[in-house]
Amino acid sequence: MPCPHTHDPGLSWLSRMWSCRRFREPMSEERGGQERPENREEDDRKVRRREKNRVAAQRSRKKQTQKADKLHEEYESLEQENTSLKREIGKLTDEMKHLSEVLKDHEKVCPLLHCTMNFVTIPRPDALASCLPR
Repeated sequence: MPCPHTHDPGLSWLSRMWSCRRFREPMSEERGGQERPENREEDDRKVRRREKNRVAAQRSRKKQTQKADKLHEEYESLEQENTSLKREIGKLTDEMKHLSEVLKDHEKVCPLLHCTMNFVTIPRPDALASCLPR
């Protein structure tokens, strides 16, 4: 009995052929035919190829997952380092403010800064001694 889809003028010849069950299924004893040896070999090759493809796809997905995991670990590590560096910047900024205040307070009382001899390029012990309080 012919396949009813093969006579639909709206389908392309390839669609009509594929929609017909007899082209998708190997011949079997139920349909009154014998399966040919080359079809079995071809089917075996297809099965092996599909299995090989399936394994390759699994391997590829696993590799992608490992790469994503590695990137995530690197991201976490960099985030921790960034947080640590920000903390260190905060501490150094506080220390700089403190030392600036200490310097500002010291400038008020430093005799060397108020001495007229502080522009001498080569400091001499006697010049410094004259600036120091007695």
